[in-house]
Amino acid sequence: MKANPFDLQGRRLWVIGGAGYLGQSVVRLLARLGAEVLCADLPGKAAAFVESVQPGAAVRAADFDITDTDAAPAWIARQIEAYGTPHGVAVLTYASTAKKLDDLSAAEFDLVNHGNLTSTFVFAREIGRCMAANDGGSIALFSSMYGTVSPDPAIYEPPMNTNPLEYGVNKAGIQQMARYLAVHFGAQNVRCNSVSPGPFPNPALQRDNPAFIARLSKKVPLGRVGQADEIAGAVAFLLGDASSFVNGVNLPVDGGWTAW
Repeated sequence: MKANPFDLQGRRLWVIGGAGYLGQSVVRLLARLGAEVLCADLPGKAAAFVESVQPGAAVRAADFDITDTDAAPAWIARQIEAYGTPHGVAVLTYASTAKKLDDLSAAEFDLVNHGNLTSTFVFAREIGRCMAANDGGSIALFSSMYGTVSPDPAIYEPPMNTNPLEYGVNKAGIQQMARYLAVHFGAQNVRCNSVSPGPFPNPALQRDNPAFIARLSKKVPLGRVGQADEIAGAVAFLLGDASSFVNGVNLPVDGGWTAW
């Protein structure tokens, strides 16, 4: 372990879904702590974001659709061949229909299962194998507070829909996937944990829906919603030496939402 366990100098870290609202903060912090960061996202998104990152930061962009499970192993192999096996990977991708329970079809439910669970399983298993063959590493999967508790319908006043069923079901599955992979790969020095963000509404939603933000805030013991930068530290912790004996846990970053 380094003298400073929070130092990420020399670490190769991947952020899948790195051009999203939370992903951008994660990429920026990992780079600021000295890591070489691969920001991967849907075609064009990562490149557009990386252009805005502070000049001189060791961040590169890659196009990647994690839902294309047939292509994922070859994509991973190309990145490793070009840049080396990552020491840590965070997966922030998600899928959802945003539909009401009564309007959700079986086909739509299955499609979201693929986007959240199947795609994460295929990717995480493959990268775990690669890490195991290269002295280990750390994987951080993203769940949600709604993978632990049900949404309160009173927060989502019409015309809003309650946070959808399939999203919560899938995020609960991510927590179990992290625990399973933690056990499966643990003896090969590959750790796997999950992060469960609480309410992190994007800036546009905060600006345009103050009443909704107020209702969210009342559910949080800290009395406010989270800001994007507040998720990044948890990821940096899980991908670095500071968490070297942390394996198979779900880390809530929710201001206490799931504490009561």
